[in-house]
Amino acid sequence: MGLYVDAISPTNDTVFLRLQIQERPRVTVWGFSGLRKGEQDDLKEKLSLRRGGELSDYVINSSTDVIKKYMAEKGFLNAVVNVEREVDTLINNAVKVTFAVDRGDKIKIKNINYLGAEGINRFKMDRSMKKTKANIWYNIFNSKKFNEEEFVNDKESLIELFNELGYRDAKIVSDSIYYVEPKRLGIDINIDRGKQYYFRNITWTGNSIYTAEYLQSLLRINKGDVYDIVSMNKRLNGGGKETDVVISNLFRDNGYLFFSATPVETTIVGDSVDVEIRIVEGEQATFNNVIISGNDVTNENVIRRAVYTRPGYLYSQSDFERSIRELGNMTNFDAEKITQQGSGWNLIPNPIDNTVDISYNVVEKSNSQLELSGGWGGGMFVGSVGINFSNFSTRNFFNTEAWKPVPLGDNQSLSLRFQTNGSYYTSLSASFVEPWLFGKKPTSLSISAYYSRQTNSYISTYYQVLNDNQFYEVYGAAVGLGSRLKWPDNYFVLSHMLSIQTYKLQDWGYGFLFSTGKSHNFNYTITLNRNSTDQSIYPRQGSDISLSLSLTPPYSLLRSGGRSVDYSKMPVTDHYKWIEYHKWSLKASNYVKLAGDLVLMTRAQFGYLGYYNRNWGYSPFEGFLVGGDGMSGYSMYGQDVISLRGYENYSLTPQVGGAYAGNVYDKFTIELRYPLILEPQSSVFLLAFVEGGNCWSDIKNFNPFQIKRSAGIGARIFLPVVGLLGIDWGYGFDSTAAKKGQFHFVIGQQF
Repeated sequence: MGLYVDAISPTNDTVFLRLQIQERPRVTVWGFSGLRKGEQDDLKEKLSLRRGGELSDYVINSSTDVIKKYMAEKGFLNAVVNVEREVDTLINNAVKVTFAVDRGDKIKIKNINYLGAEGINRFKMDRSMKKTKANIWYNIFNSKKFNEEEFVNDKESLIELFNELGYRDAKIVSDSIYYVEPKRLGIDINIDRGKQYYFRNITWTGNSIYTAEYLQSLLRINKGDVYDIVSMNKRLNGGGKETDVVISNLFRDNGYLFFSATPVETTIVGDSVDVEIRIVEGEQATFNNVIISGNDVTNENVIRRAVYTRPGYLYSQSDFERSIRELGNMTNFDAEKITQQGSGWNLIPNPIDNTVDISYNVVEKSNSQLELSGGWGGGMFVGSVGINFSNFSTRNFFNTEAWKPVPLGDNQSLSLRFQTNGSYYTSLSASFVEPWLFGKKPTSLSISAYYSRQTNSYISTYYQVLNDNQFYEVYGAAVGLGSRLKWPDNYFVLSHMLSIQTYKLQDWGYGFLFSTGKSHNFNYTITLNRNSTDQSIYPRQGSDISLSLSLTPPYSLLRSGGRSVDYSKMPVTDHYKWIEYHKWSLKASNYVKLAGDLVLMTRAQFGYLGYYNRNWGYSPFEGFLVGGDGMSGYSMYGQDVISLRGYENYSLTPQVGGAYAGNVYDKFTIELRYPLILEPQSSVFLLAFVEGGNCWSDIKNFNPFQIKRSAGIGARIFLPVVGLLGIDWGYGFDSTAAKKGQFHFVIGQQF
């Protein structure tokens, strides 16, 4: 309300005051114009304006300032905000208020000049400015807008760079911001860097667990080195390169949570500095309460068995970080949120009793996938039904309260898929994975079975043929066990799998080895895998290495006559009644965070299909098909399909006698990845790649340097309901096709 005071009939010693009170109008509608809906929603949340509130000068001015600041953060430095009032005729003393925003032109930074920084690498200075970027080629992925608050932080980061280079007295004398063009800014930063300093003597005090010599070897700073106190602090307390050994983590892995290391300058002589590193070890701490929240679907015991922090255990920084990594790799939770302090986790130290409480705040996300699809082609309809539950619970199968809409919560995986177009083609597959067998140890159990049948029955809108007596069937099953190892470290998993597969044909004269008969593939596969990536959808660091060997019994060596049997004279049905081979596979990926969320992924692959008996020869089954998008498609002989973008499908696979004969391959990939969206509902990232590889029919011809090269760009989107989708465009430099550029569509994780 408003208060007005005036004097009435004043006399010599008396004055009468009249107080006039006028109630301020109430606001019935707060609105915006000149803004997009998303911007309006953001401002409504920032302003917290409520209907029925009073309209005052303070509200108007403060709201206007918030809007201008918001627009400035988006690069509209000259945005104008006008407040429009309209009397609400339906309510007494009420108004409708609209903030009319004229955003003006978006202002971007064109040049940044570093005065007084002669001889200092320009790229390093630009990189130290995290949010304030000049319009230069290596900032192509960075925003060029100017934000005053970020500019203040970036100036501090710039001085930190000079400190890293030994200029301990560096300071910014002045800065100026000016227009070089109507929509472009120039920034001058005047730096007084002072002289460069060097380390002289480094001493340690307060350390009783580790010797000064050992700690000095981890610090990796010697007498005469540039006085880089920034890197010293990072190696002492973290925040530096991932390859650095952080000394604080060394102590905290042994329970010394309250450890501190403080470098203190003791003597400065000329350009040399003596530093004393004062250590306070404190007492060893143990985990007290381990709290888990946010798991609305996943059972708590599933989370507790995955984390390495247990009540009563000695505090370990590595165990805590490993727990965050394990939760990030569980597809049930938002991997981005779990890594953030406050929203994803909290450490609550208790120095009085030397304990620490820890809470994990998980955010559930739906990751079950449903497929209902149909297609019309070649005059016939093909329908597919598939479902994948990645958080299934067999334990609660008969518990009706646990059905949501199926029993969930134990992190088991159940997948079912059925495809048919009637009597011509039918396919059915099912798989089940229990990651913790009996719930006690990280030993996984996997079971799968599949069946497909294709006949010579063909019904279309044009003609029909009904012949169920000619068919081609493939069916099989597999069971596997995987155990986490403790040596060399507990990132290793050793897996064993037994599988049996049968090919059955009846009067089938369509390109198979024989038209009537059976072939059996019974094999054992052993796989050693080490996966230290921080998450599964968009990993930023870590590696994934897998070495596997598949073996069938050496039937040809057990036959009468052994190596002397002439298989060229043997009927094909007898030759391949029992398939034999040994198959080697090596796959390795590495992820490095370059800057922010920009990630470099490097990958190498190698595969070899060998034989026990040269007379028996290479197996026509289980080889490799190289080239194209990597989609499995339809392979009669169970080959592995290896993508190599920029080339047509299977085009790099050699042929012998008109049949694919890829028995050896290699492939190398380098990808730059950058995310656009990383949310539970969807994750989207862009990529640019170069890769090369090749395929050979015989190990004798293998040449790792004889590769087919390609490069291109692509995008990936992960939707919990459908999984990973993607599109790539690749250019094959060594392609013989008339059209060297190829588009590739990706469904599912490719490796």
